[in-house]
Amino acid sequence: MEILIAATKTCHHRPVLEQVLQNAWLPYKIIYFEDHPEVLEKYQIEHSPLLIVDEKVESTGMPGTDKINQLKVRIKDLSGIRNLKRAKNHMIPNNISTESGLVEVDTTWGSIQPMQAAQDVLTVGEQEVYHHKKKDLPIIDARKPDTTCEVSIPGSSNIPYDELVERMDELDKNHPSIFFCNGPQCPQSTKAIKNLLNAGYPAERILYYRGGMHDWITLGLPVKRL
Repeated sequence: MEILIAATKTCHHRPVLEQVLQNAWLPYKIIYFEDHPEVLEKYQIEHSPLLIVDEKVESTGMPGTDKINQLKVRIKDLSGIRNLKRAKNHMIPNNISTESGLVEVDTTWGSIQPMQAAQDVLTVGEQEVYHHKKKDLPIIDARKPDTTCEVSIPGSSNIPYDELVERMDELDKNHPSIFFCNGPQCPQSTKAIKNLLNAGYPAERILYYRGGMHDWITLGLPVKRL
């Protein structure tokens, strides 16, 4: 499901609508009428903001609570086409001891995360994490200790997502930090990022590694034991 906020750059309601969607854990993108006149031409509605879902205008102006709840139900529908959750799951890929370079992945746990953790927060990949590490820049493992499976990315520091706001003074004040967790199925780093933003931490000092431990391990990259 693709959610768009279409608005003028001066719209006072746009930041309010963004906060509503963030609080509902609904991923979205913003497009401005000034930059995309084709949107006005397509929908023939000169109202700001518009909430557009899968190319259909769902509301003009601020949507009501019922509309937001409907969208939350619809986005959860993605879970209905996934494999059923296993009784006992593992959050990171496990090595297959009999075969070097092969891992076993549990596809049944967690909830699929959006590509962008929050507005104005850049999502990065393995290349960026690697070069960040080579420069000795901060990489934050946002997982709670009981979800780490005792491995992490070399050079990272662990600050659980629910402690980050009270420990903001431990974050680098001069360079952006990369935040990660167990990967695309894990919400811990997205929660960490949203908590920091809500506490006033600047978005330009936040980088989101969505791939997390899942992608790091499946690409054969080195890990450190905790």
